[in-house]
Amino acid sequence: MSLTRFLDRVPDRDRSLVVANRTGPAVLQRMLETAFAEQPVDVEETDVPDVDDDVVLLVEGDEVVATSPFSALQETLLFVNSDLYRTGTQGIETLDLPDVLTGLDGVRFSLRSYPQSDTEKLLLIVISRYIERVSWQADGGRHRASFQSLSRIRDERGTREVYGTLGDTGTDVHVYGVPNWVPPASLGVTIHGGYTEDFTDSWFVLFRPDEDARAVGDGGENGAGTGPASNTRAGSSVDPVALLAIEQERGLWDGFWTFDPDLVDDIASYIATRL
Repeated sequence: MSLTRFLDRVPDRDRSLVVANRTGPAVLQRMLETAFAEQPVDVEETDVPDVDDDVVLLVEGDEVVATSPFSALQETLLFVNSDLYRTGTQGIETLDLPDVLTGLDGVRFSLRSYPQSDTEKLLLIVISRYIERVSWQADGGRHRASFQSLSRIRDERGTREVYGTLGDTGTDVHVYGVPNWVPPASLGVTIHGGYTEDFTDSWFVLFRPDEDARAVGDGGENGAGTGPASNTRAGSSVDPVALLAIEQERGLWDGFWTFDPDLVDDIASYIATRL
């Protein structure tokens, strides 16, 4: 049994991104189409009455479930690369992801990393940073993240800065990976090292607020501090959220992110009891 079992918990969903009333260059439309070309998300463009120019609609079935300015996708996904996040140029304090991206929860993606692709894996990176921002805003609850090798926290300046920031909050931060480096106590995180496939082949970033962190499966660890927070997606409360991806073969990641509290709870309970 491994974390791979949770991939089949994601239902098939008919989601599409529709660029409404585009006025910008056609190359921008092609960049968005390329970003999702191999994914189960259709990208279209059309003229839509009573909608502003250059707006992206997230459509599920016949319903618009989220909207974002096209410029927001350019700034967070199309015009950036992973170095923006690895070097710390884009910190969690200023990160603001478009609703149409976070709204792709429950979609199962298959994404290639470098050198197979320069851009596909970026989608998982920005969602990881989003969840880290949620944990930072909450200043409480429990945050879990895997790195395959713990040395990545040391080697990626942006990652080190993010987890140093999280370690200074009231959020209980746990990190997982092959223990080829031991983070110093000053980082303020709890370390979990191992060599099974859950450590070497998984990529998860998960947050549960205080009331969920005390649920079955997480109750054996010391609780974290409390503090009010605002989740930009939920509006008035902090939702549990998780990203989970499995490296099925070298450089190929199969994964999803979810706001489903039951699924987040089950993933968190598995991690707490088995890793």
